[in-house]
Parts: sequence; structure tokens; C-alpha cells
Amino acid sequence: MTETILLGMPKRKPERAPSRTGRSFFVRTYGCQMNDHDSERIAGLLASDGMVAAERPEDADVVVLNTCTIRENADQRLYGYLGALKRAKQQRPDMQIMVGGCMAQKDRGTIQERAEWVDVVFGTHNTHRVLELLDHAEEWGPVTEIWEETTSIEDIPSTLPSHRESEHSAWVTITIGCNNSCTFCIVPIVRGAEISRRPGDVIDEVRRLVADGVAEVTLLGQNVNSYGRDLDLNGRKPLFADLLRRVGEVEGIRRIRYTSPHPKDLREDVAIAMAETPAVCEQLHLPLQSGSARILSAMHRGYNGERFLEKLAMARSIIPDLAVSTDVIVGFPGETEQDFQATLDVVEESRFDSAFMFQFSPRPGTPAAEMGDRVPAEVIQERFDRLVELQNRITLERNQEMVGQRYEIMVEGPSKRDPSLITGRTRGNKLVHVPGSWEPGTFFDAEIVRAAPHHLIGSLV
Repeated sequence: MTETILLGMPKRKPERAPSRTGRSFFVRTYGCQMNDHDSERIAGLLASDGMVAAERPEDADVVVLNTCTIRENADQRLYGYLGALKRAKQQRPDMQIMVGGCMAQKDRGTIQERAEWVDVVFGTHNTHRVLELLDHAEEWGPVTEIWEETTSIEDIPSTLPSHRESEHSAWVTITIGCNNSCTFCIVPIVRGAEISRRPGDVIDEVRRLVADGVAEVTLLGQNVNSYGRDLDLNGRKPLFADLLRRVGEVEGIRRIRYTSPHPKDLREDVAIAMAETPAVCEQLHLPLQSGSARILSAMHRGYNGERFLEKLAMARSIIPDLAVSTDVIVGFPGETEQDFQATLDVVEESRFDSAFMFQFSPRPGTPAAEMGDRVPAEVIQERFDRLVELQNRITLERNQEMVGQRYEIMVEGPSKRDPSLITGRTRGNKLVHVPGSWEPGTFFDAEIVRAAPHHLIGSLV
């Protein structure tokens, strides 16, 4: 689970008369890219109301925690952080504390019961009401606003003022919610059923972003492959492959990425669209989760290891130089050594460029949380260490294969460890450090001169 802190001001002018001019805000984000994008909107709304960003939460008039609930320790992290904020609020009683996101949706009124100093709790589909909820709390006291029923896409505005961390890259939501029933996942519970945005709305947003200087967009959805299945456009359902092509036609867009597809729904038309649309990057995040047919069945994933490898082979046969990342869960209930070995075998054969690896974390309300036959913690740790060792070896080998080759780099900024280097990414999303200084968003070609386990060193061509 990642953690992001948003600072700065959006370029977009406020659309309403500001009422909190001179006050400050601080937004901390836990979790996935969807949460990152939601936080950009929250920060954009606060800034549109005249507020400015604070460097530290204890200096802010409004502190927003946008929470995640995927991992088990998320609860402890939230309440630990709220404990620290309690002391800050005791010193500054006018401070307002807001808790939003997936954990707020899951825990509902529990948050204010455990932390009565929280002013606002809002769910995953109430991001657009942040300013209203602040007004309510100021006038009437603490408030909890949780989405309860299926929401139409019009109720989740994508045209909210947005505060982006990057001027050259942006998230673009194409679907919300999920219709899958993976037994370990709480997303359908906290995000609801899947709803697709109309393709014209997506294209219009991309055009606005390009006009604002954005060169790279990442299309977001819990399962982007199923985009459009709930839409009816004059008797025709738009497909994700169609959307990729249309976004690629927007003048000025240089790079298009997307996350995440579901292996069971990955089809040849998407791979062909990726190969035939120049702006779509040669990058695919394809979550494996397990290599064992028995465990995948218990997870309700809809494929087995063999079928996964077939999908991967299909994509690689169509898209030259495809970089592939994945997700893997270790220690799902009932996992035997034989099951885990099947995972190692599929990982070895897949030769992923990188992987996000997790130890199983039961989430209340999911079927997996009620399953018996739990794997002992020490066994999970030992297996996890073996998986990490295997994937680190493969990642280094894949990086070494790039030495001597030339790649287009997009600059993200100076290296955090060595200011004499810039940090950039290839179209395959590989991290590359190059000596020199260029503005973020700059493109140039670099030759890879050295490979490390998790980054590359390049030189300007």
C-alpha cells in the first residue's frame, strides 16, 4: 500500500466564489491509483474554495485522510494517525479533520465512535460533496455521509477542479466499481457495482488535459476490460479496445497507459488496439494472484495458471517489446506447498518485469475472511521470501536484457537520491536515471548502460 501527500495548487480557476480564502489544507492518501485520483479532486475542490496547501498536517486548517482498506493493517495505521491529529486539534480547536475513502465506506459510523474529534466521514462516492460536508460540520457539528445504493456516473463528476501532482501526467477514470466476485477483495463492497463513463466524456477530459499540458494519461478502472458493457449507444456497446483507439486519436497525447485488466477478460482485440495505436504504451499489468488452479478457483478468479499463460503469450505475440507486471498473493487460506510451487512455476515461466507481492490479509465482509485452514504466519513469510527472491532475480535479468538498447524517456524530475541525475520512465514503465537536468515532462532518447534490480542507468543519445 502506497502513501501519498498532496501539496501545491491546481492551475484551473475556481468555478465558485471562494469562501475559505486564506485557510489551509493537507491531504494524505493511502492506497491505489483510484484513491490518488480521488485525492486530486478533493485537493482541487479545497483549493477552488480559496484554500492553500500546508506543508504539515498540524499546520493545516483542514486535514483530509483518504483511506484504503485492502490490507489488514490499514485500520491500525488510520487510528494511530488520528491519535496524533487529536493532539494537534486540542492545540488548535478550529482544525477540521475529514476521513474519506474505502475504510470510511466500510467502517461508516465506527470512525467517529472511536475518534470523536473527526468532523466529517464521507464514503467513496461522496468526494464531490467535500465542501458541502465541511459547511455542514461548521454549522451543525460532526457529519457522516456514506453512499448506500448504486450510483449513476453523473453523480461522480469527473470535471471537478483537480489538483495533480504532475503537470505532464494525469489519471482519467473510465469506470467505477467492480462486478467481479474475487473472494479476497473488498472493492465491490466499498466501491459498488461497475459503471462506465460515456466514451465522449472520457475523450473530452483527455482533450482538456492535453490543452493543460498533459502528455501522458492513465485510464483507471477496477477492471478496464469490461468497460462499456453497461452502456448502450444506439444499440451498440462500446468496447475497451475502441476507447483505446479513440483516446489515441486525441492530438497531442504522447503516452496512454491503463490499469488494471482482469486476465479472464483480456482479449485479442485489446492487444491489437495496443499494437496499432502509437500512443498506447507497450506495458501491461496482468494480476496473476496465484498459479494454483485450486487456489484460483477458491479465489473465484475465472482462470487457471495455464489459461493465464495463454493470455500472456497472446499479448506478447501481438505487442512487440511488451513489459508486464503482476500481483501475487501468498498464503491464501488452504494454500499448500504444492499450490505455492505452482505459483513459483507460473512466475518463472511468465518472466514478469516486476511484481507487487502481498501476504494474504483477511478483510471483514469478504468470503475469504470466513475461510478456515489458515496458513501459519511463519509459513507465509517463508514462502513470501522465496517468491520475492525469485522475482527479484527475474526483474534483474529482464533489466539486463535492456542494456545497450535505446529507449524513449519521459522525465519525471530530479532523482531523490542524487540531484545530478534525472528520473524518467520508458514506455514500458521502467525507471531510468540519466545524468543531467531537464524539466519534468521532457522527452528524449537514452541508451541503457547499466541495469540494477529495480532501476536502470542511461545516457543521453
